[in-house]
Amino acid sequence: MTFKDLKLEPPILKALEKQGYSQPTPIQEQAIPILLKGNDLLGVAQTGTGKTAAFGIPILNHLLKEKSSGQGRRKIKALVVTPTRELAIQIAENFTAYSQFTPLRNTVIFGGVKQSKQVASLQQGVDILVATPGRLLDLMNQGYITFRDLKYVVLDEADQMLDMGFIHDVKKIIAKLPPNRQSLFFSATMPKTIVALSQKMLGDFERVTIKPQQATAEKVEQGVYYVSKNNKPKLLIHLLEQRPQDSVLVFSRTKHGANKIVKILDKAKIKSAAIHGNKSQAQRQKALGEFKDGSLKVLIATDIAARGIDVDDLALVINYDLPNVSETYVHRIGRTGRASASGIALSFCMGDERPYLKDIEKLIKQQVPRMGEHPFMEGADVVDGSLNKKPQGRPNNRNRPSNKNSNNRNRNRNKK
Repeated sequence: MTFKDLKLEPPILKALEKQGYSQPTPIQEQAIPILLKGNDLLGVAQTGTGKTAAFGIPILNHLLKEKSSGQGRRKIKALVVTPTRELAIQIAENFTAYSQFTPLRNTVIFGGVKQSKQVASLQQGVDILVATPGRLLDLMNQGYITFRDLKYVVLDEADQMLDMGFIHDVKKIIAKLPPNRQSLFFSATMPKTIVALSQKMLGDFERVTIKPQQATAEKVEQGVYYVSKNNKPKLLIHLLEQRPQDSVLVFSRTKHGANKIVKILDKAKIKSAAIHGNKSQAQRQKALGEFKDGSLKVLIATDIAARGIDVDDLALVINYDLPNVSETYVHRIGRTGRASASGIALSFCMGDERPYLKDIEKLIKQQVPRMGEHPFMEGADVVDGSLNKKPQGRPNNRNRPSNKNSNNRNRNRNKK
């Protein structure tokens, strides 16, 4: 199937062609026909599968066919609610790209910055509003936003809304929605709370599920290093020094941990920046902007802040800390290997993280290849001769820090 087979409006096809899109991803292929028919949708899929285009393209197609924009002041016809500022900005950028040959206009609102510019943009009139829950409720309560003309609603990353404590805000927003609307609900996981939330929002709906293992096994080359807590920083520096030209996203489980990694890398003369919830919006946008344009090669992120990071040619993801929720691993490594690209995801595993690794392998239904010996094995919790096993398909030698020159460099560094 191609996008042309979906019989989309010519301006949208022109924009997709300009973006280099010809064939839809699995979720796009399944979701777009459902949405073009006007049905509600429950999508179970993680970040990196092409969700934004899956809901953005049909919404734009509907609005363009209605040809109502431009007659008087624009009214909000479509609403996308998403948990983080970064993801909201990313979605708005995608809407702008897909609608560049149409008269349709979107804007994005989020907290952490003054509301004046956002209010001014709303007052000029928009067709599509992308918003985080807190700022959306604030501006609704102040009378700047009305849903009287709303026809299309998307709740994206619903499980992340729950994790971030937005569930009550989201319920308040749902309660204000007009009854006659098309509703789209996306979540990577479906715990009971999220199932109940979807039932409040959706009418008769169709379901599309993209399984996590489809995203991890096929495109992303994976590997795991056994390493002690004390040697994690040394191994990270070693890997980054091997790939100085590559864009690398490093995941930390905590905000404090992310800041600590930046300090460690700074001492090693490796420029990096951290993004997490305690950083200001300006700091987060600066770091993300530099990472996207290539002037910053190493970005340290927590899981919540990483939602919405969409970087072309991201070569490597490093799990400095293994996540304690196995689905999060899929989200993380989905930052690389997007669309038709391939990528590499390397993980560090301490002794007390081994149960996390076991849960991850159970979820993705494959063993993450063990990377073998490396210069910082001392103190690593290795059992059952794991390092002597040679699973199929492990990352190639260029990623394995085991050559003599590497060992000599690190011995010299440790003497300094």
